[in-house]
Amino acid sequence: MRAPALLWPVLLLPLLIVLFSQPPRSLVRAQTQVCSVSQNFVQVKENVDVTDPLVNISVPEGQQVTLGSSSTPSAFRILENQLFLNVTPDYEENSVLQAYVECKRDSILVTQLVVFVSVLDVNDNEPEFPFEVKECNVTEDTRVGTTVITEEGLRATDPDKNDVLFYTLQEMTPDASSFFYLMGPNQPALMLNRTLDFYKNQNMTFQLLVRDTWEVLTESSHTATATLILNVLPADLRPPWFLPCSYSDDYNCVQAHYEGAVPIGQKLPSPLILSPGPIYAVDGDKGINQRIIYSIIAGNTDDTFTIDANSGNLTMAKDILSPTTFTLVVRADQEDMAQNSVTQVTVKAQDLTESPFQFSRSLYHGTVALGSGAGTRVMDAASPSESLRIWAQYPNYPDLNLAITYRITNCTKFKMDEDTILTTEAMENVEVFYAEVEATESSTGATATTVVEIQVSEQKTPSTGTSTSPQPAQTPKPGTSQPTTTEPSRTPLPSGDNGDGHFSTVDMAVLGGVLGALLLLALICLAVLIHKHYGHQLNCCSGKASELSSGFDNDAFVPDRKASWTPTSSPEPEPGPVPAKRPPSPPSSARSSPVPPSSEPLSLASAPDTPETARAGDSPSAVRSILTKERRPESGYKAVWFGEDIGAEADVVVLNAPTVENEGSEDEGQDENDGPHHGADADSTYI
Repeated sequence: MRAPALLWPVLLLPLLIVLFSQPPRSLVRAQTQVCSVSQNFVQVKENVDVTDPLVNISVPEGQQVTLGSSSTPSAFRILENQLFLNVTPDYEENSVLQAYVECKRDSILVTQLVVFVSVLDVNDNEPEFPFEVKECNVTEDTRVGTTVITEEGLRATDPDKNDVLFYTLQEMTPDASSFFYLMGPNQPALMLNRTLDFYKNQNMTFQLLVRDTWEVLTESSHTATATLILNVLPADLRPPWFLPCSYSDDYNCVQAHYEGAVPIGQKLPSPLILSPGPIYAVDGDKGINQRIIYSIIAGNTDDTFTIDANSGNLTMAKDILSPTTFTLVVRADQEDMAQNSVTQVTVKAQDLTESPFQFSRSLYHGTVALGSGAGTRVMDAASPSESLRIWAQYPNYPDLNLAITYRITNCTKFKMDEDTILTTEAMENVEVFYAEVEATESSTGATATTVVEIQVSEQKTPSTGTSTSPQPAQTPKPGTSQPTTTEPSRTPLPSGDNGDGHFSTVDMAVLGGVLGALLLLALICLAVLIHKHYGHQLNCCSGKASELSSGFDNDAFVPDRKASWTPTSSPEPEPGPVPAKRPPSPPSSARSSPVPPSSEPLSLASAPDTPETARAGDSPSAVRSILTKERRPESGYKAVWFGEDIGAEADVVVLNAPTVENEGSEDEGQDENDGPHHGADADSTYI
C-alpha cells in the first residue's frame, strides 16, 4: 500500500508543469500595456557626434516616457519616443553612459528601462612626461650596471588608457649614449653602461622620447619628449700629487723629487730654495680639491729640518757642521686623511770654501732715461723694459740658499735695492757712470765686486742682445763719469713726443719727408761732383769705343807657349840702343780727345833697376827700348808701340810677353820648328 502512495508526486509533476507554463489570460494582457526599447546596449566611438537615435521606445497608449534622474547628466534626450545622444562622447571622461527610461501613467510609474551606451576608446591623446627637464647627479665611481634613474622617475602617462608606450634615449652630447642606456623599450629605467670620468665628461645631455605606437609612421601616432641632464660628480679616487709631475693617465702621476743645498755651519732663516721648485702638492681630484697637509716622515736626522704643514716650506732648524746629504721623505695628506702620497727631498750640506764667491758677470750694462728723478730704477740695456738685476753666487753651488747684501762703494748717485739699482738724485746730463757693486755673503763673510755701466740717455736703449753704450778707449776707474761724445746736445722733446720716447704718425711722416729731401739733395750733389771730375774721361771712353773696336780689335791673340823664361847664366848685358823719345803731342786741335796716361803697362814691362828698358832681342841679356814706333815681331819682351803717324792720335800697344806660367811641360812638348806668333796681332794689347 505504501508503494502507490509514493507514485503520486511523480504522476502529478507533469500536470503541474503544463498548468503553470500557460500564463493566465490577464497576465498576457498586462504585458502588452508596458514600455519597451529596441535594444538595451549600444556602442559608439568617442569624439564622434552621433545624430541618429540610439534606440526606439515603444510606449503603450495612455502612458508617457521620460528620462529618469539616475541617467548620465545631460547625456541623453528623448524625442518622439526615440533616445538620442546629447553630447560628444569622450572615453577619457566617461567610458559608459546610462539612460534610465521611465514610462508613467499619469504620475504612476509603470515601467523603468535601462539603456547602456559604451564609448569606444580612440587614440586621440598624446603621452605626457611629468617633467620637461630632469637633472640628476651621478658620481664617477658609480658601478657599471647601476640604475641611475628608476622607471617610475621617467615614466610617461597617456590618457588613452589602452595605449602601450615605447621609449627611446637620444644623445645630445657626443658619445653620451656609450655611458647610459634604457633598460627596455617599455621600461624607461636609466642604466650605467661604462665607467665615468669626471675630467672627460662632467655633464651629459639626453632627449627622452616616448611614442604611443610601435610604428613610427603610423598616422595616429603621438609622441612627447623631455630633456635629461646627467651631472658627473668627482669621486675621491686619486691621492695628492706633488708638482711638477708627468702624467701617464688621469689616475696616476710620476711625482717630482726635490733637491737643494745648504752651506755648512750656517742656519738659514728663510725657506730653502729647491729644484725644480718648492714643495707643493695638490689633490689629484681637482673637482674635490681638498686642503693638503705636509709632514716629514723619514730621513730628518736630529730634526735638522722643519716643514710648514700648510705651505710645505722646508726650513733649517739647526746648522750642519759637516758635509752631509739628507734624504727626506715628505708626505702629503688630504684634509680628511682619506688619501696621501709621499716624495723625496734631497738636501746637501756643502762647504762654501771650495768654490769662489763671485758675480755672474764682470760688467753689467744699465740705462736710465734723461730727466729721471730720484728713486728711478735702472733698466737693463739689453732689455729696456726690464729692470737690471745683478747677483753673486758660488758657481759650483748655484742652488745654495744664501743671505747676500749688495752695496755701491764709489758712487753716491745710485744705491742698491736688494739686487736692483735705484737713482738717488735726478739725472740731468747725458753721461755714463761706472759704479762698483760689492756683494757680501753673510755665512762666510766672502765678498765679490763687479762694475755696472749706467748710461744716462735721452731715449730708451734699443732692445738688442748687446749694450749700445759707447765703450771708452781705456777702462775708466769705477765711479768716475764721462760725458757722452757720440751724441750731440739735443733740443727738448718735440710736441709729438708722448713722454715715453714714441712719436705720433704725423711726426714720423714729417721726419720721413725731410730725410727723403736731404737724400735727394745729396744724390744731386754727388752726380755734379762725378760729372765735374770724371766727365771728360767718360766722354773719351764713349767717343773712342767704336774706333778701338773697329781698328785695333785683336781677336786672334794667342799667347806664345814656346817661349822660355827660365833664367840662364850669360855675360854682362851689352848696352842697347838709346830708346826713342816720344815726340811732343800735337795740339789739342789735331786730336779728337786726350788719351789718359797709363802707368800699368809700363810698370809691368820694366824692371825696378831699368824703368824704361826691358830684356828682349836675340839674347836674353839684350837690352832694348820698350818705347818704339815699329811693331817688333820678336816675342819675349814687352814694349809700347806708337803708330807711324806721330802727329795723329797716339795709339798705345803693349806687346805682351808670355807669363811664367807658360813654361813647363807644355812648352817642352812643342815642336822646335813652331815659331812664335809674329806681328802686332800675336802678342800685343791695345790701350
